[in-house]
Amino acid sequence: MRRAFFILTHGLALAVGFALGIYALPILTAPKSPDAAELQEMAQGAAFSGTFTRDLRGSDFLHWGEGTVSLTATQIVHQGRLAPGPDYKLYLVPEFVEHEDEFLPLKAASALIGDVKSFDGVILTIPEGIDPAAYTTVLIWCEAFGEFITAAQYR
Repeated sequence: MRRAFFILTHGLALAVGFALGIYALPILTAPKSPDAAELQEMAQGAAFSGTFTRDLRGSDFLHWGEGTVSLTATQIVHQGRLAPGPDYKLYLVPEFVEHEDEFLPLKAASALIGDVKSFDGVILTIPEGIDPAAYTTVLIWCEAFGEFITAAQYR
């Protein structure tokens, strides 16, 4: 009985520690976020903009985003906050989606823009050959866990 209790409590402590590590590691290793002035300057002249909100079907208390996303011909700028997490990717998607079950069928037709490594504002360069006008939605996706974080329709 005592041995079973020992295994149970230590196993639980190990599981909780592992989960906290997955959550905390991206926060501890995140690069410094761009400052507000830089984000505003980079968003000027945006051809498109949209809003990340927390009330999407695929968002929850661990997977969310809020703020404004602006698209110029060469950059995507997010002014706001994202729930911290590992292995976030930003995609342009051909139609608005608000849950992973809607995104997965469209993932192959979506354009991967890049890695999201900061959680209080993001600036990403759009790779050559990708036209934002060919898409309608910016989506943040956790590649490691296949989790929808947030999306914003910009056209």
